[in-house]
Amino acid sequence: METRNARQSLRDVVRVLSVANYGAPKANFLEEAKRILEAAKEREITLRLMGAAAIRMRSPSSVRFHEEVLERSLSDLDFMTYSRHTREVRKLLQDLNYVWDEVIARVSQYRDIFHDTVNKRICDVFYDRLHMCHTIEFKDRLKIDYPTIPVADLLLEKLQIVKLNEKDVKDLVVLFKEHPVAETDENAVNCKYVASLLANDWGFYYTATTNLKRLRDDLILTYDIPQEDVDRIRARINELLEAIEKTPKSLKWKMREKVGTKQKWYRDVEEVVR
Repeated sequence: METRNARQSLRDVVRVLSVANYGAPKANFLEEAKRILEAAKEREITLRLMGAAAIRMRSPSSVRFHEEVLERSLSDLDFMTYSRHTREVRKLLQDLNYVWDEVIARVSQYRDIFHDTVNKRICDVFYDRLHMCHTIEFKDRLKIDYPTIPVADLLLEKLQIVKLNEKDVKDLVVLFKEHPVAETDENAVNCKYVASLLANDWGFYYTATTNLKRLRDDLILTYDIPQEDVDRIRARINELLEAIEKTPKSLKWKMREKVGTKQKWYRDVEEVVR
C-alpha cells in the first residue's frame, strides 16, 4: 500500500511540474490547437489539425458566418499524424496535460483519444488514415500543407460520411463558400486529387457524389444564406462534380458499379462513447 501511495504521489508531482512547464489546455479551441501544433513542430512531429476546428482555421473570412449565421459550435479537436510518431504523440499530449485513453488504444488500430480534464473535452489523434464509412489515406499528404490537412482532405473527411448530420452540412457550406475548386492544393479544393481518388473506389464515389448533390439541391436551402453565397457554393459543387464525372474510372470501379447499392458500399462506424 505504501509503495502504491508513493507511486501515486510521484505521479502527482510529475503532473504539477508538467502544468508548470507547459500550462493547462486553453479554453479557446483554435488557441489550444495552435499550442499543440507548435509543441509538435518543436519536437519535429508531423501533426496536422483536421475536422471542424481546421475548417474554421482555414476559413478566416467565414469565422463569423460559421459561428453566428450557421451557429456551428466546436466540441473537440482532431489531428492526423503518421504511425511512426505514435509514441512521440502520446508523450507530447501527456506533457501538454492531456490524459491518454489506454482503453481506446487497445481496441483501435488507427486512433488515440486524449482527455482534456480542464475543459471537459477530448482530443482525437488519427494515424496514417481516416478509417470511417470510407477510408482516406494520408501517405505523403501531410507534407503538402500546414497547420491543417489539405483543403481537399478536409472536404473528403466530410463527404465520406454516409449519414451527414447538421454539423457536417454546416462545415461543407463553409468549405465551399471560402475555397475555390482548382487543380491545386494551394488553399483550394484540389478537384484533380478528389476525382482520382473517387475514380478507384465506387463506394466512396457514390457516397461523396450523393452528398454533394444533396447539399447543392436541398440542404443548402436549410439556412438563411445570401443568394450570392448560395450561387457561389452551387457553382463550385458543380465544378467538382464535373471533374469527378470526367475522370476515367478504374476497372475495379466499373465492376463495383454493376453491383451498385444492392451490396453494402460503406462501413458502419460505431461512435466511441466519450
